[in-house]
Amino acid sequence: MFDVIIKNGKVIDGAGNPWFKADVGIDRQKISAIGRLSTEKASKIIDADGLVVSPGFIDMHSHSDLVLLVNPKAESKIKQGITTEVIGNCGESAAPLNDLMKEEIRKTEPLIEEAKLQLDWSTMKDYLNRLGRQGVAVNIVPLVGHANLRVCTMGFVDRSPTKTELEEMKKRLAQAMEEGAFGISTGLIYPPGCYAKTDELVELSRVVASYGGIYASHIRDEGEKLIESVKETIEIGEEAGLPVEISHHKARGKANWGKVKESLKMIEDVRGRGKDITCDVYPYVAASTVLSAMLPQWAYEGGTEKLVKRLTDAETRDRLSREMREESPDRASLLGANRWDFTQIARCKNHPDFEGKTISEIAQMKHIDPFELVFDLLIDDASISVVRFLMCEDDVCTVLRHPVSMIGTDGWAVAPYGVLSEGKPHPRSYGSFPRVLGKYVREERILTLENAIRKMTSLPAQKLGLRDRGIIREGMRADITIFNPETITDRATYQNPHQYPDGIEYVIVNGKTAVRDRGHTGALAGRVMIPREVPAGR
Repeated sequence: MFDVIIKNGKVIDGAGNPWFKADVGIDRQKISAIGRLSTEKASKIIDADGLVVSPGFIDMHSHSDLVLLVNPKAESKIKQGITTEVIGNCGESAAPLNDLMKEEIRKTEPLIEEAKLQLDWSTMKDYLNRLGRQGVAVNIVPLVGHANLRVCTMGFVDRSPTKTELEEMKKRLAQAMEEGAFGISTGLIYPPGCYAKTDELVELSRVVASYGGIYASHIRDEGEKLIESVKETIEIGEEAGLPVEISHHKARGKANWGKVKESLKMIEDVRGRGKDITCDVYPYVAASTVLSAMLPQWAYEGGTEKLVKRLTDAETRDRLSREMREESPDRASLLGANRWDFTQIARCKNHPDFEGKTISEIAQMKHIDPFELVFDLLIDDASISVVRFLMCEDDVCTVLRHPVSMIGTDGWAVAPYGVLSEGKPHPRSYGSFPRVLGKYVREERILTLENAIRKMTSLPAQKLGLRDRGIIREGMRADITIFNPETITDRATYQNPHQYPDGIEYVIVNGKTAVRDRGHTGALAGRVMIPREVPAGR
């Protein structure tokens, strides 16, 4: 007697093998049988005739850290077939926290106030325990953010840590790894991560290496200095002796389009030397970040309060405007006066009528210089987020095709109702995985279906050390996504992002059905994952 039998489906096992017809039996949260099960009985039968039965998708790059405490159903993720999220990316995680970090989050995350979310934890253990007590629809793989370590130790200062401060950061990092982190992430374009030198990152990564963890990085520059930034990331991995994941790999700005061919060749060369380096990618030509990231990094030293104070000073505003207009040709192509037409407001709580409009459109409407508009907007609300159209389709396809790339949303779990429905967030939070399977597999044939599934399942599971997930095989955990390969597609757009995809019929997490007939069942069967490797003698 099985808990669930999935019958008549085309099984794609996640390892890259061709599909095969088989029934899948689930018992006690595990895949217990694969084959002909027509004479067997089960509490629940799912007829998958005409559908693909795949391992549950693993979102290699997510930012759902806080929103999972607001809406644990993780609807925009689970409804695109995601059963596991890797959180704590780009240098920012939910823990560790101190009072300064909590205050900064309150200023930069409007969700905190709107959802009345209490930041009542400080350590990784406390945060993960809270998630576990509450329940969550998806499995969670946490990384610890480098920015958290820095702010908790030395605030937002633009300098290298003292020896004592570095030891304190390493101590905090070791504690987070002991408490369940799978590795460290960095966001080297954002303060305070951008203030860190390479040697600091190597020292911290050595701590992570001793726990068998990974180094995931939003590299220092994805534009003019893309190649140099990839070199730095490779150096950190080699010096510290740990696996590396380059986050949302891309080349930003027209002058840099095509550079991903060189950066991917660098990855191949390093792997040829026996070093584990991979990357993830989302299937869109637009990025998304906070509006304050458009400013020179010195403007943010000291945190949001100091940034806003600088923006109220006429002399400082003149300096900022001058520096941003006089950037190098490549940098200017990203930030200059002629590129505000590529920057669209995603969330602006004090001016919701601006959402979906570009900075150029708003500036013309207000008869104001776009730089002055940006400064005024940030004084009013430092949490404004934007969508930026900076990449090209050829580069997206190039990274998608590469054997060591995997899929990540670079988004967070949202929903078309409640506080998570605010604004016009990047559509990747709703559509990344169905978009790969619909647009790039079925329509454009950039990838085979089997290879695309491998990038969504066994490859990230292998990278993370999740040995019991990512493959349809007897004895593996029953994380399963069932979809229609003929209809699966993303529906979310930049102007109307709050739309679930089509074609995802069932999603099973740890043997429990979370999505049935495209509707959320309310099941919160996800788990906080435990790192496989631990220190010797622990």
